[in-house]
Amino acid sequence: MNPLTWLNDQLLRMQWLSDLVRAGLEELGVDVSSRVGGSVHFFIYDTIKIFILLATLIFVVSWIQSHFPPERTRRILGGMRGLRANTVGALLGTLTPFCSCSSIPLFIGFTSAGLPLGVTFSFLISSPLVDLASMVLLASVFNWTVALTYVVVGIVLAVIGGSLIGALRMEGQVEAFVTRTPALDIELPRMQSRERATFALEQVRDIIRRVWAYVLIGVGIGAAIHNWIPQETVAAVLGADKWWAVPVAVLVGIPIYADIFGTLPIAEALVAKDVGLGTILAFMMAVTALSLPSMIMLKRVVKPRLLGTFFAIVVFGIVLVGLLFNAIAPLLPSF
Repeated sequence: MNPLTWLNDQLLRMQWLSDLVRAGLEELGVDVSSRVGGSVHFFIYDTIKIFILLATLIFVVSWIQSHFPPERTRRILGGMRGLRANTVGALLGTLTPFCSCSSIPLFIGFTSAGLPLGVTFSFLISSPLVDLASMVLLASVFNWTVALTYVVVGIVLAVIGGSLIGALRMEGQVEAFVTRTPALDIELPRMQSRERATFALEQVRDIIRRVWAYVLIGVGIGAAIHNWIPQETVAAVLGADKWWAVPVAVLVGIPIYADIFGTLPIAEALVAKDVGLGTILAFMMAVTALSLPSMIMLKRVVKPRLLGTFFAIVVFGIVLVGLLFNAIAPLLPSF
């Protein structure tokens, strides 16, 4: 076996943990080949795996993020314009391990500081959609080629989406209270290593406290799909050969409020049912970037025309990305 493949299986997919859970259940007399036993194995293994990866990755990402607090991010973006500003805004969004609702206060802060509207929307699209943690988590389900391609496509979607909104000159569609909110320009103290570690640990605790329920729900749904829904049924609705699979996945994902950590076990179960790669990624992107609660929150700070434009651009982009991934999936390494 290729050493890199072995490392990916053991470190990210945690095959050793799957084998350990299976052995423990069999020792207790549980038949893991049965539907009930398979569901129990899936639930225990995926729950432990996701929380181990989640805690480790959020700590690392938060350590990096401690170098880019909102004030510094605003200063970096403040001196840029055009495509470069949108690109940097999208890239900085990858350093914020936030769900879409958590990104909206930052959007308000950036807008009130006078940053171009298109740049703030590039950040708003990228922040929940793509981050360093999601890249590693995607690699644990698929492989590094798929994970890196997803990240690149997500950043491109954020840049194009923000650029289109900027070109439409819809600054008048932002609620007045946002632009009237004063932006503080304070001198930031330099954090020491111990302070960065404390900050990272606090982020781990905060994010796990916010997402643990969604992770458990996602694992439960994944276990049900994996062991109780026949592959033929899933393929009939979401098979890669069905033209409607990607739009349906997006429509199903929009009402769900979760981040990528909660959608990961569902994606893992759909992979086992041979659902198209683009369909799975479109579902995950819709959940993370277009959740109904985040749209309700965003409606408080922007007017209906801007909200509708943002929604339409992102939906169209996600559907396009899903169709693209379904088309190129045969060319990518198997997962």
